[in-house]
Amino acid sequence: MTPQTPLAERLRPTTFDNYVGQEHLIGQNSTLRNVIEKGIIPSMIFWGPPGVGKTTLANIIANYTKQPFYTLSAINSGVKDIREIIDKAKSQQLFGTKNPVLFIDEIHRFSKSQQDSLLGAVEKGTVTLIGATTENPSFEVISALLSRCQVYILKEQTKEDLTKLLHIALEKDEFLNKKKINILEYEALLQLSGGDARKLLNTLEIVVNNFETEPIDITNDKVIEIVQQNMVRYDKTGDQHYDIISAYIKSIRGSDPNAAVYWLARMLEGGEDPKFIARRLLILSSEDIGNANPTALVIANNCFQAINVIGMPEARIILSQATIYLATSPKSNASYQAINEAMDLVRKTGNLSVPLHLRNAPTKLMKDIGYGANYAYSHSYEGNFKAQEYLPDEIKNAKFYEPGKNAKEDSIRKFLKDNWKDKYNY
Repeated sequence: MTPQTPLAERLRPTTFDNYVGQEHLIGQNSTLRNVIEKGIIPSMIFWGPPGVGKTTLANIIANYTKQPFYTLSAINSGVKDIREIIDKAKSQQLFGTKNPVLFIDEIHRFSKSQQDSLLGAVEKGTVTLIGATTENPSFEVISALLSRCQVYILKEQTKEDLTKLLHIALEKDEFLNKKKINILEYEALLQLSGGDARKLLNTLEIVVNNFETEPIDITNDKVIEIVQQNMVRYDKTGDQHYDIISAYIKSIRGSDPNAAVYWLARMLEGGEDPKFIARRLLILSSEDIGNANPTALVIANNCFQAINVIGMPEARIILSQATIYLATSPKSNASYQAINEAMDLVRKTGNLSVPLHLRNAPTKLMKDIGYGANYAYSHSYEGNFKAQEYLPDEIKNAKFYEPGKNAKEDSIRKFLKDNWKDKYNY
């Protein structure tokens, strides 16, 4: 190791005994540790937030079982890379070598076809798969693959775990332990880490390297000052993540396709999960476009489905198309405003009774006491419409939906006014 090797990498544990945290999985007599110590290594998925030790744990398992270890990142690997490792594993088994561990980081970024290419090898035991994901595997890993894997949940590091890691770094790292370092205040280091051990150690190293003389006295103010001077271009778990997605959404809402595509490019170049972006487009298509262009929701949903099948790098094209379509679409937040106002009134008025004529009447007794009485079946009337009250009597004049000023909602406004007369006189 050299001083240029990141501190988090220099301190990466190689055994269970120097692994910090996740006691529920790898503590003495814990579930996962018992399985590994018995030499029974199933394919598994590690699910947890960034920096909690998923990659480290996979390495320790491979070291413990003396199995060959291959690693792929779902960001820049494809079916070809998977097949090469599977072919290599098959050839090694001919010479009596143990089946290898294939560790796939961010497995949720693999498309369905990429995940499908793993099925045969996992089912036959050609490779032992260990996948790491920050997303719920129930939604992000195909069911056929998920059913062949054990899922283990890794928890966010506790304050005690993170503090312990800081002391280990000062005592055990061959470069830091030669310096006079005093951590006088811990709060800023812990807060900036966000429970991410890797970010914590890398922040500590940045802070230490910014001192020109010793002793190095680390305080909250000093940490914040130094970190602000060294902010990265795009941190998908930090403030820039939220700032850039905000700029992206506001550019689409503001009907500027050039700006929207620029911020899209910034996110993709920074390694943002395409599915995260697609989810935001789904929300925007209803919140900011709605019935001004109902097709927007269809386009956004098709975009989300398509990138799940295609994956990067081609998913960028689909995201660009959907982004430009939504940015150049008519806009309306009328549906968004309507549900907000309706929910606000529900909170204020509580559980108002359903009018009798609208109630379900599956039994004779219910019919006898008036349930469903005098209900007018709309399809029995001209134009499939009959004016009647659908709201509780206490709020019968309430209005939530105000059609936006665009061609599509102008037609909706006319439809409501023609049928309801003064009740919907916008």
